[in-house]
Amino acid sequence: MRFTMAVLSVLAYHLRHSRGFLFNSNNAVHRTFAATTQQRFSTAGKASGSLDAVVGTPATSVDDGKGPFQITTPIYYVNDKPHIGHAYTSTACDVIARFMRLSGREVFFLSGTDEHGQKVEQSAAKKGVPPQQFVDEVSVNFRELLDLLQITNDKFIRTTDVDHKKSVQHLWKVLVEKDFIYKGTYSGWYSVRDECFYTESELVDGKAPTGAEVEWVAKEESYFFKLSAFQEKLLEYYEANPDFIAPQSRRNEVLAFVKGGLKDLSISRTSFSWGVPVPGDEEEHIMYVWMDALTNYISALGYPNTADGTDYAKFWPAALHVVGKDILRFHAVYWPAFLMAADLPLPKRIFAHGWWTKDGEKISKSLGNVIDPVDLVEKYGVDQTRFFLMAEVAFGNDGDFSDKTMILKINNNLANELGNLCQRTLSMVFKNCDKAVPKEIGPFTAEDEALLDAASGLYGRCADAISEQAIQKYVTELIEMVWTANKYIDEMAPWALRKTDPERMATVLYVIMEVLRHVAILYQPVIPGSANIMLDLLAVPADQRSFACLEGDEYKIQPGAAICQPKGIFPRIEVSELVEA
Repeated sequence: MRFTMAVLSVLAYHLRHSRGFLFNSNNAVHRTFAATTQQRFSTAGKASGSLDAVVGTPATSVDDGKGPFQITTPIYYVNDKPHIGHAYTSTACDVIARFMRLSGREVFFLSGTDEHGQKVEQSAAKKGVPPQQFVDEVSVNFRELLDLLQITNDKFIRTTDVDHKKSVQHLWKVLVEKDFIYKGTYSGWYSVRDECFYTESELVDGKAPTGAEVEWVAKEESYFFKLSAFQEKLLEYYEANPDFIAPQSRRNEVLAFVKGGLKDLSISRTSFSWGVPVPGDEEEHIMYVWMDALTNYISALGYPNTADGTDYAKFWPAALHVVGKDILRFHAVYWPAFLMAADLPLPKRIFAHGWWTKDGEKISKSLGNVIDPVDLVEKYGVDQTRFFLMAEVAFGNDGDFSDKTMILKINNNLANELGNLCQRTLSMVFKNCDKAVPKEIGPFTAEDEALLDAASGLYGRCADAISEQAIQKYVTELIEMVWTANKYIDEMAPWALRKTDPERMATVLYVIMEVLRHVAILYQPVIPGSANIMLDLLAVPADQRSFACLEGDEYKIQPGAAICQPKGIFPRIEVSELVEA
């Protein structure tokens, strides 16, 4: 795809600002601006202690809406570099985590990398390096992706961390003590790619349900977990906690799987050595990678230290595990069974999202259509990438990616609608109101009150969506608010009022600024860089950008406050073939 030099220049400018650094490192002013901007964005994402009161979020059957909130991505397997699926999951979790923090809740947002298993051992061997060196190198790519996308995770865990290994081994010993682990022999189909055992009935055309190749494992000595003992307990739990697994379609899949019968689970291997050694049998057995990986959700909180005052005591059970639909079985069946066996609380909710395709085709290396999220950021910008991933598809459903769709959505919703509304409003204020928020504001009309009421109710509608992980619905609420504001400005025509009724013009401009304040504050979880630039342009103080500041006269746009020269926030992406179309 070819961009003109002019557009490249505009995109470069936006990237420099949205990512918190500037290419012109010799410009001291730019360096200072970049450093303070990046610090503010980072702090806004992670800080939770500046609110006078906890606004909270809507209470649900799985969340009280006020207490400490742990949210987790799956830990990402380090066999290859990150792809769009990793960016999608991380961004979704970040939106929810930022929303909770801005609501005044204490958040523990966990991400990391899964670094053991046969696949990793084989990949390291192909490169001719030890497994530890291999995972050290590849894990960095995932950490850098989180930084690039401005993901505000509070901890990044690696399963090769010493404390994690100790935690996993402790859990193993507990399960042994409670008589849920025994030694036997295993024969069956195993997928190296999925790190998963499959029964004959699950295979599709000789492959795993995921399409992965399988191999026959014959008479390998193995430790087993008594998964079969938990079939009825799991079904009872699902029945008693209908919101434990979401969306509903995924819950139905899990119910069908468990009702089909659970067999004891092989949880160790002897045919390779890259994993956590089994306590008491370290020379022969390493743990099944999923038992190792799943434990990260509590090892990151300091398990087995569960005393009062610890992160475990504060944040477990986790409020929300977000996973891809391909690994739902491990999280909704195996993980709850492990926790039940150890007499530990279960997470409150597991949400499985869908997969992405590219131009209607399955994404795969063989087709050469893998989407690199780093490329997306370099082409379109951080916030633009985050916005598209969250706005394009209902969270939980599959989605299709195309550059054309992404460009059109960025241009329409961000550049044409939000960016243009902000630019033309503030330009009129700057030019006609002495470079300050209008001072002489007349009485509000019914149209003014209707728009302001809609903006005032925006938080409630957005909070309802977030409480259900309906992230696309959340973004749509913001998009529709901007649509309504654009309709209002077109109908009020302040450019015409400038000559006929200056006071009415000032009132209209003030109303739009106040609506934009609500929109920008609520857009912070999705497009943090751009939202904060918008709040700067609106002269909203940095300490008045939490959700606690949405309502209250003292937080509204202050008449007479100086504003700076308006500038474009979302440059249009000009592509010749789209212009022609």
